[in-house]
Amino acid sequence: MQLPAHTMQARLAAWPQGYFVADYQGRRYGVTNSSHLDGRSRKLYAEELGGTDFVSLNLYLPTSGSPTLRPCEMPVEKVIAFITGAVPAT
Repeated sequence: MQLPAHTMQARLAAWPQGYFVADYQGRRYGVTNSSHLDGRSRKLYAEELGGTDFVSLNLYLPTSGSPTLRPCEMPVEKVIAFITGAVPAT
């Protein structure tokens, strides 16, 4: 699955900043979503509550050039699946 970095940026920007709980594939995750460098960098870390799964990524949005997604020690497909499938809990 391929997802443009600007689409991922929009999705992360729409999610709450800071800590929140999200539902993904029938499991709950504690998620920390933060923006750095005046919005030119985003970091997301999600950890399954009561489980062992996690998702971690950095998204770099330079003022010139293409955005870059950097998953942290996991396949990019796992990160994209989480970003497109997770729903912040209400």
